[in-house]
Amino acid sequence: MVLFADRIHRIGTENAFKIGPHIVAAEGESSRLVVRLNIGEPDFNIPEWVKDEVKEQIDANNTHYTDPKGVLSLREVVSQQMNETRGLQSTPEEVVVFPGLKPAIGFAQEVYCNPGDEVIYPSPGYPIYESFTRYLELEPRPLILRESNAFSFCAKELEDIITDKTRLIYINFPSNPTGGVTTQEQLREIADLIVNKCHPDVRVFSDEMYEHIVFDGASHLSIASMPGMRERTIVASGLSKTYAWTGGRIGYAVFPTVEEADVFKNMNINYFSCTSPYNQEGARVALTHPNAAGRIAEMVSTFKKRRDYLVKRLNTIDGITCTNPSGTFYLFPNIEGACKKLGVFDAFDALDEAIKEKTSPATMVQMFLLYRHQVAVLDRRSFGVIDSEGQHYLRLSYAANDDDLKEGADRIEQACQDTKSFQTFVNTHLHLFQ
Repeated sequence: MVLFADRIHRIGTENAFKIGPHIVAAEGESSRLVVRLNIGEPDFNIPEWVKDEVKEQIDANNTHYTDPKGVLSLREVVSQQMNETRGLQSTPEEVVVFPGLKPAIGFAQEVYCNPGDEVIYPSPGYPIYESFTRYLELEPRPLILRESNAFSFCAKELEDIITDKTRLIYINFPSNPTGGVTTQEQLREIADLIVNKCHPDVRVFSDEMYEHIVFDGASHLSIASMPGMRERTIVASGLSKTYAWTGGRIGYAVFPTVEEADVFKNMNINYFSCTSPYNQEGARVALTHPNAAGRIAEMVSTFKKRRDYLVKRLNTIDGITCTNPSGTFYLFPNIEGACKKLGVFDAFDALDEAIKEKTSPATMVQMFLLYRHQVAVLDRRSFGVIDSEGQHYLRLSYAANDDDLKEGADRIEQACQDTKSFQTFVNTHLHLFQ
């Protein structure tokens, strides 16, 4: 007999949270605080009118069980806004509210897929897409997003990995971790491919969490708006990023049918009964308040200024190149040159094979930055391990104040010049890669 079920050893995690203890340890080894560019959390607060609504709801004792599908007042607003912005014809009965968007991502694999079915997802991409596949004994099919294509993809790339076992396809624009967006022409071609090649019961999960955070005249586009896709697509979003309310845990999705929404409602019942009603009413106010658009525009403007600064700054560092993303608040710089300068590839090649399987050159740089130069970022493997070999990238979140961004960039530059201490670091911190 063993303590844990076999499946527990197959589920992944999200390294943005897993790195927390390492930050504590790195600060314990140093006299400096760590500059945290690892977490995808806006450094803003939710608007006062949302706070006021939540407080009023609690004072009114709206703190009890509620409809597991979500309170009707919020589902009505979500349905209306989805119809207006995506050209859908949804009803509130096709909307389900979740405590954050993560449950819907995992539930989709439980609801639509049997063991052996194939799940297509972007890589690099949000790590929860991949982490559930092995857990549920599904076959992961990463769709590699390449820098040469601005971290987007075309229909041909998707076509190459669709098979008769494909059951679920994740799409995420604007993209975490790359900030990539897509064009209407690309989406139309992708939609045409799915309609013509996939069985009508294959579902597309369109993760649109960053829908409002776009720059340079770009506008958010949903694949659900393309011909033939409304009846195949789950359109998902939430309040965490746009409204800087990561702790509120309000996500939602519009499903192709009421039948599917009811199945996801039943998943809610089985896992957590319902989402807090007072936060749902706060979300309703967040989505409908007359000042919401102005507040969002102000935040996006700030993010754009930070993006412009950090992209320019990173591209001055010898060994780093960084594309200019059109969405989110992340950068995904290429560090291949820095790896060569620091001797990372040689150090990686010298590792035992068992250790190599658990790490990468970018992971080694990530830990070197953290423990020797006190700046926290995430490596490429944090956003999909399968088929990630040879891709040398880091993710930086610029959802941080200007001083931290400047200090973080300065420390990264210093680290890229610190060739003498890198090998010493590897020898003394080998345990970090096992």
